[in-house]
Amino acid sequence: MFGSTAYLVTLLFASIALLILLINWKTKLHPFLALLITAGLTALAAGEEIGKIPETLIAGAGDTLGETGVVVALGAMLGRLLADSGAIQRIANLVIDHSTPRAAPWIMTGVAFIIGIPMFFEVGLVVLIPVIYAVASQLEEKTGQKKLWYLRILVPAIAALACLHGMVPPHPGPLIAVSGLGANVGLTIGLGLVCAIPTVILAGPVYARWIAPRVKLEPSDDLIDQYTGQRTASHKTGVADRPLRTIPIWLAFLTVLVPVVLMLVHTVVQLVAPDSSFEPVAEVLGNPVIAMLAGVVFAAIALGWTSGMGGERIRSSFGESLKSIAGVILIIGGGGAFNEVLGDSGIGDAVVGATSHLEMNLVLLGWFIGILLSFATGSATVGITSATGIVAPLIGDHSAAYVSLVVIAIGSGSIGLNWVNHAGFWFVKESFGMTLGQATKTHMMVQTLVSVFGLIFAFLLSLFFI
Repeated sequence: MFGSTAYLVTLLFASIALLILLINWKTKLHPFLALLITAGLTALAAGEEIGKIPETLIAGAGDTLGETGVVVALGAMLGRLLADSGAIQRIANLVIDHSTPRAAPWIMTGVAFIIGIPMFFEVGLVVLIPVIYAVASQLEEKTGQKKLWYLRILVPAIAALACLHGMVPPHPGPLIAVSGLGANVGLTIGLGLVCAIPTVILAGPVYARWIAPRVKLEPSDDLIDQYTGQRTASHKTGVADRPLRTIPIWLAFLTVLVPVVLMLVHTVVQLVAPDSSFEPVAEVLGNPVIAMLAGVVFAAIALGWTSGMGGERIRSSFGESLKSIAGVILIIGGGGAFNEVLGDSGIGDAVVGATSHLEMNLVLLGWFIGILLSFATGSATVGITSATGIVAPLIGDHSAAYVSLVVIAIGSGSIGLNWVNHAGFWFVKESFGMTLGQATKTHMMVQTLVSVFGLIFAFLLSLFFI
């Protein structure tokens, strides 16, 4: 009974319904508690031994926090220092002064697209969050339109980062599919970018223009203060809190770009000289934790000295940043625990067994299995790995371009339906103070649009290369 496909799929939807109920019911449980309770009950219902359930929860939360939590913490420290030093306002002022409100979402799309080439989704968003907050708050002030600009700026960033993370090597997911299907890396990158550009445009600034007036997002004063340094009336602390000197605009950009450049160097070395003696060094420097740590240290030295903040204010800035994101980190860990339970429950294996004998176009099959398993297990990696394993024996004598498009379709599928069992969903939700419904209409919908448009463009191109 516990192992049947029907039971496990029913359990998946029941667990998600329970999670939504706990968060939105009269009790209004904190998402961290709701995720842990749901994960524990789901493990029990899946037939996992009671004695092993705590180990599963701890392993899931620990693995996720080890990969994502440290990066989020370092990103919050960097973002707060950029805000308190005045650097992020310099960047926002430059964007506002040299563009129109209509052009700002397109500028953010381009910036996120470039940053997304070397950076993982979560890392890229951590770097961009202070810029998103600063630009959106400036646009609100300039246009007088409240509850509009945060989504107009955020949605394009999510679309660009998610698209590149899922569809274009050398990100880990697409590389798994490239290796498993024997695809050409360079060709996959080229075709991936061809599919990515129209996908990002449609799922990013175009969708943002439609959804922003309907959702009306306005983050809390605490979140705005965390990422912009703009004190509200209840948080004013006096003139002495402001930096003594203005940050040069070149230094503000350089500070934001330090982790980006380190990860980009690793990406270039992977593509150009993967077997060189410099590759291990580039791998260390390009590790998200090391790259973000280097960015924080550089910011503390360069911005602290240039602005005249002093060691006491820098330490205070770091401390305040960690206070504000403690809840976010715990929720990410809770999402990891829920994800681990879904993986151990056998839901993924049940879906693989049910879909492995389907007969359809390989581009469509790879995408379908990728999105189904990513939704079922809360892991894009599981979706890509399983879809690759099912499709690989069917590749046969297809052209190199067609195989690359299958890779792109599988990657596109893996980023769709990114919902409550994905840690990234909770990161975006909490970072912008969204309700569950707002996060579903924005983050989940944007990534699903990226997934669908990615499939459409990959499928259309595949018609020329079968």
